[in-house]
Amino acid sequence: MPAAGMTATGMTATGMTATGMTVTDWFALLHPVLIILFVYPVVGATIRLGILARERRLDINPLPPTVGVEHTDHGRWVTSGVVVAVLIAMAATYARGGAVVVGGSGTGVALLLAGVGCLVSCLALWRAKGAGLRAGFALICWLGLLTLGAQPALWHLGRSPFDGSVWGSHYWSGVLLCGLLLFAMAAAPETLRSPRMRRLHVSAAFLTALLLAVQAISGSRDLLGMALGQ
Repeated sequence: MPAAGMTATGMTATGMTATGMTVTDWFALLHPVLIILFVYPVVGATIRLGILARERRLDINPLPPTVGVEHTDHGRWVTSGVVVAVLIAMAATYARGGAVVVGGSGTGVALLLAGVGCLVSCLALWRAKGAGLRAGFALICWLGLLTLGAQPALWHLGRSPFDGSVWGSHYWSGVLLCGLLLFAMAAAPETLRSPRMRRLHVSAAFLTALLLAVQAISGSRDLLGMALGQ
């Protein structure tokens, strides 16, 4: 027999489960779960494959040519995983804040279309061949994420880069991380052919690694703040 005020599925009339979490809370947990269980392990493999690809290019280690291809493929999975995780976090934040209800059905449809556009653009990067198409899809995806994040209903630290709190923002470091990953994915063919692009890729990779560390720290901080009701 379900407890008083609770349905047979274990959910209360207010939408809260027996654990004290709402359905939206459980959905929001998909963001850190996806990052921890998928993105970060694949990041480690991508870095390792990148080092091996460099050793092969410099004739330090006799490795098969597939190493570079695997490095590129792993990078694509990292980028796609991060984009999906960001979209999940934004969707959960909008749902928790009631942005769709407050703004009406038109707002909900617009947000949904923007999210779908970001996802489709990211997936299109897997197939696009021309440099212009790849750059266009990467830019559309990144601008879509920026547009979704710029809505007043989505709270985050700082609204301007001149605001000191921006540099501790999980959102802003995440958006910058997405931009770097999308650029690396879009420029992968040029990176393989051009030494100058490879040097730029390595420099961007160091910044990406730093941002991944910042994301881990700021994300843990924000989760703790949510648990404490801050």
